[in-house]
Amino acid sequence: MSAAPALTLDHLGKAFGGLRVLRDLSFTVRAQEPTALIGPNGAGKTTVFNLVSGVYAPSEGRILLGERDITHMPSRRRIAVGLSRSFQNIRLMSHLTVIENLIVGQHVRASGLLDLVKPFRLVPNHRWRREAIDALAECGLEAYADESVSALPYGIRKRIDLVRATLAGASLLMLDEPAAGLNPTETNAMRAHLELLKKRGVTLLIVEHDMHFVDQVCERVIVLNFGEKIAEGTLAEVQRDPQVRSAYLGDEAA
Repeated sequence: MSAAPALTLDHLGKAFGGLRVLRDLSFTVRAQEPTALIGPNGAGKTTVFNLVSGVYAPSEGRILLGERDITHMPSRRRIAVGLSRSFQNIRLMSHLTVIENLIVGQHVRASGLLDLVKPFRLVPNHRWRREAIDALAECGLEAYADESVSALPYGIRKRIDLVRATLAGASLLMLDEPAAGLNPTETNAMRAHLELLKKRGVTLLIVEHDMHFVDQVCERVIVLNFGEKIAEGTLAEVQRDPQVRSAYLGDEAA
């Protein structure tokens, strides 16, 4: 029996003025089945991420997180119900330490102003701090807890950003090119980190251009071109699809 959907896009469309960037897009991401969203530049991948995370409102269609309709839900509320996202450009605050960045990332769990202040000054061993330290230790990053983010190597900062994205209790984590800019050692570390999240039951939706990375991490691939889904299946299956070959190579080469 197939897994229940973690995310459903139902006839989703998006237009900016007269420019239509997504057209009648429908697909599901099954729970705990790591899925890649791929396609040529301009295919609409980032627009999908922005719609799902609440940066943009869709022009038509619905977005379901599990069975919950989040189409018009504010972005902050989406985080609180289990959706989290990392960006290609790291969003950590470089003037803070790693642990401070992770505590800030848990702000969606705050019930009031006092809860926001306590972890930093009023309660030294606050549970958010303990949970952040535990999350770092689980990934082998505890040695960096009190380091300034600005002093860390790029690969470590990307993994810290990943820890931050998961600390709010995400059930679905969307990653925008997690392997971009990493050397082979850093890429292996990132892949191991994602394997850990998969074992914890986090569903991954990944935009990535490195097909070797996609093959090692993802079980299913969805291919977009000009804002439409043109193929879906395993990586080997979509690589054989004539529409996919045409999108990447052109009709004559395909």
